[in-house]
Amino acid sequence: MKNEWMYRLSGNLRIRIVGKGLERLLNEFTRRGIYIWSVRREGEHSLTCYMFLRDLRHVRIAMRKSGCKLYILERKGAPFWVKASWKNSGIVVGLVVFICIVFLLSNMVWRIEVTGGNAETEHAVRQQLKKIGVERGALQFVVPTPEAIQKTIMNNMDTITWIGVEWRGTTLYCQVVEKKQPKQTESHTPQHLVAKKKAVITYMFVEQGQAVVEVHDHVVPGQLLVSGFIGKEGQTEIVPARGQILGETWYKSTVVVPMKTTFYMFTGKKRETHYLRLLSWKIPFFWNNKDQFSQFEKQVDEKTFRFLTWTLPVTYEKVVWREKEIVVREYSYDEAKLAAKRIAREQLKRNLPADATIQGEKVLHEAKENGKVKVEMHYQVIENIAIPQPIIQGD
Repeated sequence: MKNEWMYRLSGNLRIRIVGKGLERLLNEFTRRGIYIWSVRREGEHSLTCYMFLRDLRHVRIAMRKSGCKLYILERKGAPFWVKASWKNSGIVVGLVVFICIVFLLSNMVWRIEVTGGNAETEHAVRQQLKKIGVERGALQFVVPTPEAIQKTIMNNMDTITWIGVEWRGTTLYCQVVEKKQPKQTESHTPQHLVAKKKAVITYMFVEQGQAVVEVHDHVVPGQLLVSGFIGKEGQTEIVPARGQILGETWYKSTVVVPMKTTFYMFTGKKRETHYLRLLSWKIPFFWNNKDQFSQFEKQVDEKTFRFLTWTLPVTYEKVVWREKEIVVREYSYDEAKLAAKRIAREQLKRNLPADATIQGEKVLHEAKENGKVKVEMHYQVIENIAIPQPIIQGD
């Protein structure tokens, strides 16, 4: 019988029928739609076969006038397993509780390994993990995905270049790559200080060496600022020139801002559907289909389940639809010009050294073209313009 194992889940019986007129009885079973299989003769007036538990009542009705007797030899299937389990409910409950406990323990965070960084960086990473709920004893079902953990730590820590996050069983491994901070060591190599760009000197502090320019002097790239040769003629000494030379430098920036912009923005509304996926079957156990969005962004998060060291073929899947709407932003001419000036200043700040300051700004040119505002800015910046230049013997 094909797919017999599926039918046995509903319960089946192995029976023996004894009496005369067995063939007529089997024909009566067929007329009544009673299904039997594995029919075997044991004698002239006896046979054995299998039947469904659900058909037992109909079989007894069919046998009333047959003169045959029915004996149940064997019981199989889920109904009998449940009945037997009920008699031993203590053992069954204990086994179920034990499996649930092992399952939960297999899906908890038991260890967090942070490698690749010094003790200070490791502590900072662990603090960031704790803020987002990733700590020893937390369930893996509720903690963020490795991608989300990686993104959060990268956004909140400036001392690392990259971090890799990976689950291995109940252990979370974090591989950190720290930013290489240049060591501020005092140079003992003979050197000059020269200008790195065109500027007007606004401040000078020479710690060592001989200054060859003064405040308000105009200098060009490569021009000598502080010499590494000190002393009188004939009694010179070569030293590593050191000092701080600030100069006013100039930058230009051109920014174009459209006066009308169309973009998407989230409204804050969302709907969620939760699935339990077993191999290729997806079983929804909580869903919300009331809110249907015409414009949305779909986000899918998956979490696998483990039992001891094995990864189960069961996955929890959370699907979130976030509603978004089309927003049209319109600027007046003056608003677009202010936005362009703000963008230009922010772009300049990102490209300047940390110790540089913007001294002043001026609009060189502004125009309205094809629904866009074009602004050209000029900036005066105060920054350190001195860079070392090694002194080669023989200069």
